[in-house]
Amino acid sequence: MMRVALVNPTWRYDNSIYFGCRDPHLPIEFGCTQSKLEAAGHEVLLLDGQLIEADHATLAEKVRRFRPQMTALVTAPTYLFWRCAPPELRVPADFLEQLDGDGGREVIVGPHGSVTPGPTLRKLDADLVVRGECEEVLAQLCEADDPREVAGTAWLDGEDVKVNGPQAAAAFVDQAALHWPDAWVQRHRHHHHRFDDAARGPGAEVEASRGCPYNCSFCAKIDYRDAYRRRELQPLLDEIDGLIAQGVTYLYFIDEIFLPQKPLLEALVHRPVEFGVQTRIDLWSEPMLELLGRAGCVSIEAGVESLTEEGRAELHKKCKMSTDDLARRLIAARRNVPFVQANLIATEGDDPALVAEWRERLQAEDVWANDPVPLYPYPSSPAYRERWGLPDDHAWERAHAFYLDQFDHFSDIQDQRPLPLQDLERHLAGSRHV
Repeated sequence: MMRVALVNPTWRYDNSIYFGCRDPHLPIEFGCTQSKLEAAGHEVLLLDGQLIEADHATLAEKVRRFRPQMTALVTAPTYLFWRCAPPELRVPADFLEQLDGDGGREVIVGPHGSVTPGPTLRKLDADLVVRGECEEVLAQLCEADDPREVAGTAWLDGEDVKVNGPQAAAAFVDQAALHWPDAWVQRHRHHHHRFDDAARGPGAEVEASRGCPYNCSFCAKIDYRDAYRRRELQPLLDEIDGLIAQGVTYLYFIDEIFLPQKPLLEALVHRPVEFGVQTRIDLWSEPMLELLGRAGCVSIEAGVESLTEEGRAELHKKCKMSTDDLARRLIAARRNVPFVQANLIATEGDDPALVAEWRERLQAEDVWANDPVPLYPYPSSPAYRERWGLPDDHAWERAHAFYLDQFDHFSDIQDQRPLPLQDLERHLAGSRHV
């Protein structure tokens, strides 16, 4: 039996390029890990700094009192945002500084170590990184005599990076129902991506599938959450029923792509809960959109990205619909779902006048189309690799500098000018800082 601490730190985003949600979310990657570890007889302390409203000194003291043999720390605020993580590692570094070596073996989980293990290990001065999805690797680390024998890991041997096998992908399909502390659920007042109505009652995040069968150039998923897997329905429904019993009134499916799944939607029709999804509108027929609405969906975030067929082809969307067909399908969705958003990315091929006209057309039908946002070339995206090749030790700095050089305005929620990565990470681990 091993004592394991799983820590999602207390995030801050001042001067970051991070364009994900700032509110607390359930740490699903560590919830999945906890269920596997406890089923194997290990003792687990799961902490989420934002959900328990604790600073890093308080989190570190809780870990210290637990006396773990291993502490796992994530470098992105929940699985929902592994694909658009804050590039900087200052937040996990600050927690480890507060912990001061009292957490046993320090294992780093998340997108940074998955794609660039060397600089992640050096910047955080950690013992090990998990490359890829973490839950099964962390369970194997608890059983291994030598952690370097576990596939999906990397560590430093002097200044050299040693890697054992490719990035890990969890089976996931048989994931048991997750259970969250009542106090966490009651504090989770946020209804993610909900704009149709004020939040009434707690919200929660759930995961019905993982990965995506498409390979759009902007999507940072090559090294984790890549292959599409659909979770068994009954454990998912058990989890949802447990959340409803805890008072949850709204769910957000963190799936990379929420594909039409008739049995799940039919089951949700009879449950007193509303939900939001992210999807591709071209994959939904009008009858399935009607069922989606009856099932309780109140928010759709639909990736359109570009308003020209050439632009969508450049982004590797493999979309068979015309721009007019996409508009009609979005309008059909809005007839069934109270809030529908069409996501647009700033691309060279899209005419600003066309974008403005299309946005006005959709907004006249009560469909929200965002002002196109700049594309950040994450090292785990095809866009990065098409431009620079495989990521090296300076991949995050390179992507960050390119992004800042290319754009003079950023997303709507970035109210501070983003700083260079070197400035954000200026106080990382001493002489080992890259």
